[in-house]
Amino acid sequence: MSANWTTSRELLLPAPQGRRAVESELRRAVRDGRLAPGTRLPSSRDLAAQLGVARGTVTAAYAQLIGEGYLTARRGSGTVVAAAVTWPGAVAADPEPAPRFRYDLRPGVPALSAFPREEWLQAQKSALMDLSTDDLGYPDPAGFGPLRRELADYLGRVRAVAARPSEVVVTNGAAEGISLLGRVLHAAGHRSVAVEEPSHFGGAEMLASHGLTICLIPVDDKGLRVDLLSKTDCRAVFVTAAHQFPLGVVLHPTRRRALLEWARACDGLVVEDDYDAEHRYDRPALGAMQALDPTRVVYQGSASKVLAPALRLGWLVLPSALRDVVVDRKRLDDLGTGTLHQAAFARLLSTGGYDRHLRRTRQLYRARRDALLDELRNVLPDWEPIGVAAGLHVVLRLPEGTDDVALQDRLARRGVNALALANYARTPMFPGLVLGYAALTPDRLREAVRELRAAI
Repeated sequence: MSANWTTSRELLLPAPQGRRAVESELRRAVRDGRLAPGTRLPSSRDLAAQLGVARGTVTAAYAQLIGEGYLTARRGSGTVVAAAVTWPGAVAADPEPAPRFRYDLRPGVPALSAFPREEWLQAQKSALMDLSTDDLGYPDPAGFGPLRRELADYLGRVRAVAARPSEVVVTNGAAEGISLLGRVLHAAGHRSVAVEEPSHFGGAEMLASHGLTICLIPVDDKGLRVDLLSKTDCRAVFVTAAHQFPLGVVLHPTRRRALLEWARACDGLVVEDDYDAEHRYDRPALGAMQALDPTRVVYQGSASKVLAPALRLGWLVLPSALRDVVVDRKRLDDLGTGTLHQAAFARLLSTGGYDRHLRRTRQLYRARRDALLDELRNVLPDWEPIGVAAGLHVVLRLPEGTDDVALQDRLARRGVNALALANYARTPMFPGLVLGYAALTPDRLREAVRELRAAI
């Protein structure tokens, strides 16, 4: 299985200069499979002569790779590639890039082209100039103090959340908030958690990955079927009360009260995911549930649907009984969210830039939603939009008997990314499509609707 090499050409090495270059090329040759396990390498003297470098350069490179476990050396056997070194993925081709669609109607994506670049750059610059030397150290795991103060003020003003800065915890997007809560709940003895049916598949998968059994609670035209919670052993429920994802309904006031009564009766917890409540087009959105009972409701939000997912900024408003344990869990996970983005976001909030951006995008998204629905009424009048005028997506109820998954596949072949409602439901529902409209212009949305028509 071993081979004696006599030239650097057989090693497929260039003529490197210096120990690090020799070391790097040898390491790469092992990783990509050019040097198989058990292969014997030339002596340091021979390889040095062939490469035109000092013998000590090759000796040092061999010693480094022996220390890292890539190579082994035994007296009388020379230097060989370690048998335990295998890199099966190293020689595989890079994964195929995600397909690029002519019309991408994924839900949950804002108008990324509308991101306020100039205001964000100015906020970054101003915030950085104001940061103290100490602020550049490891962050507070709970979040940057000025941002927590700004968030408490903003959420109280816009979403009627009852929050003190000390109750706000900044996370790396809403996803980390879900993950933190999943682990904290499991550690506290929870073994199951209720989620809406249908709902975003990612959240349920994340909770399940932390050992929690998922209990599906159906959603109807008044929101979560709260009456079914008592038939489970769950003491925690995740709910999108202001704008249910994906169906777009609002949790009815009587069910809000019933949900809080359920939580009090079973010593339970409600996690209110307020993922896009700022985007309501026909009337002001209902205030957050959290203020009705801050001891029983965790409020969750993020900047992803308003600014951009790339920022990875989210927040939790926690009952006092949960605050310290969540912060400690976050400290053990990542020592805290990066301060620089937090400081810039705090500046954007304090200067009104966030509010101005919201006002602009509300007008933008309303125009795009109207264009989509107008074209649908003209071209596909039997496709029924459901849910309130809010958010970044709309659900279309398709005629009975339509296979929405097959339609999704046909659309994909035509360059249209339109997801079937079946992707978000574990139990059978009516056929539907979940269409995001925020990222496309009105003209592009009209063109996309004509592609929908052509696909059927």
